Amino acid sequence: MLIPLLASLALAASPPAMAAPDLLTGSEIVARAHEAAGGEAWRDPGSLYMEGYGLFWRGGADFVRYEPYRMWRVYESDKPDARQASGRVRIEAFREGEIVFQLAWDGERSYNQDGPVEAGSDEWASNFGFGAIRHAFDAGWTIDRLPDDLVDAQLAYTVRLNDPAGSATIFSIRQDDFAIVRVGFDTPRGWHERLYSDFYANTPGGFVQPGRVRLYYNGVKANEVHWTAFTTGESWDDSLFRLGVED
Repeated sequence: MLIPLLASLALAASPPAMAAPDLLTGSEIVARAHEAAGGEAWRDPGSLYMEGYGLFWRGGADFVRYEPYRMWRVYESDKPDARQASGRVRIEAFREGEIVFQLAWDGERSYNQDGPVEAGSDEWASNFGFGAIRHAFDAGWTIDRLPDDLVDAQLAYTVRLNDPAGSATIFSIRQDDFAIVRVGFDTPRGWHERLYSDFYANTPGGFVQPGRVRLYYNGVKANEVHWTAFTTGESWDDSLFRLGVED
């Protein structure tokens, strides 16, 4: 009786078994992921604003909480290189009412809270990667299906997107609902992965936003961001992305 009981317990504790490969191609998987994320409204939103709070680890188990944590993003209509900065972006973090950092890219140069800094688009390589999947069907891009995997103990498809510049970006797409749950790519800091969860939308069938993003470098968690609110399609003055300068 003991051996069958132990076998039953082992099966109950096992992670989901890998199913036999289905016939979906990499392109079909990505197309379904686009639709699940909100379709064209998600693929080309024009702009995205997110706010919430961030947890940043300082070594070991010690972390600090930055709140509010905000990001403004303006997207370009095409993206031939997934690693290069494109469009415009601004990120800012506060703690106890004080600025911790502000970073911005206006499409040509970088800024921090003190003004322009000597940093080019390469310095933003760790921040640009997820957007690759929005451009997967642009001219010159290719899609490869890779072995299936588990992400947060849930079955996921894996695909590799290859851009015209030669960069590769790996995505995991959950099998039961086609949510995009992981991205991975090389950066100057090493191998970078982000895990996405707690998805929500402002309107049924609209743009789907992950409420939690965990960021890892070389397998170690560096920070996680909890996005509690977002908007899309807004227009902002160029000065929003130029810190510490007068127009």
